[in-house]
Amino acid sequence: MKKRLFYVAIVAAMCICLGLATMVNFAHAQTVSAQAAVVMERTSHRILFGKNADMHLPMASTTKIVTALTVLNHANIDQVVCIPSQAVGVEGSSVYLREGEHLTVKELLLGLMLRSGNDCAVALALHVGGSVEAFAEMMNQTARKAGCTDTNFVNPHGLPAENHYTSAADLALLTCVALDNPVFREIVSTKTAKISNEGVQYDRILVNKNKLLNTYLGADGVKTGYTKAAGRCFVGSATRQGMQVVVVVLNCGPMFEETAQLLDDAFARYRLQTAVPQNKVCAVVHGKGGDVYCYCPQRFAYPVAEGERLHCETDLQQMCIRVFLNDRQIWSCPLRQQ
Repeated sequence: MKKRLFYVAIVAAMCICLGLATMVNFAHAQTVSAQAAVVMERTSHRILFGKNADMHLPMASTTKIVTALTVLNHANIDQVVCIPSQAVGVEGSSVYLREGEHLTVKELLLGLMLRSGNDCAVALALHVGGSVEAFAEMMNQTARKAGCTDTNFVNPHGLPAENHYTSAADLALLTCVALDNPVFREIVSTKTAKISNEGVQYDRILVNKNKLLNTYLGADGVKTGYTKAAGRCFVGSATRQGMQVVVVVLNCGPMFEETAQLLDDAFARYRLQTAVPQNKVCAVVHGKGGDVYCYCPQRFAYPVAEGERLHCETDLQQMCIRVFLNDRQIWSCPLRQQ
């Protein structure tokens, strides 16, 4: 496990180096007022733009991205949760849960991500972790597994707390990992939803606080956040021409406007290029027993800007394929034989 985490960290660092080298080419780079910001392509985790990318900052309710990911990693969305007293009357945004009522995990996730319900966050944390403290440690495990080094959670909702922080780079990475989950993708792209309201004749109607879902072409997530300590925080995502881009802005007054500008810059400058198709035959070895086909079982795609060159090399001695951006190796994969 330690060896695996080491390689994850190396890959993340490589992506950061490559991304920061291109940030000056963003048209709106000089107008970003956010205290920290990162633009990242989802599948490769390449950073396309960064400002104070590794600065430790509070992140308000964008915390709930990792709350949702941790829940999805440990619970069935159809499980029914009986709301405990600890989840009632939690400070801040709420769906106004009542003690003893029953909702499914998915309904609570909808309340968490669309309405930003702090009560939903506590209910989910207690259901999955047994206590807020234990669940926060599970969130930290989620972050470490993703390769994060500048993040620490002490609660599931993001209300101000000592030692509760992240960086724009870590939060972008965690969001990319979360977006690999189809249920997470479905929830954060939902504009409105109904969830049960046990004992009452009408459903709870949830309206997503993410304004970009209605105003930006291709927008498909993710989460807003605000506290006085953190300022306005936002993680947004959009997909165009098969490339999904994640933008994180922390402590940013015009958070929707700056996110839209950064997305525009990313889509204008980069195109997602497939370097290695899945199951690509890379070489044929002729032998007495017949031909042996060497193929790559994984697909690899990477965002490429004008003037950059993506190319592959097959190494039959090491039985692997390597991908280079210009002259820098950015990926490799062992070959299989058949």
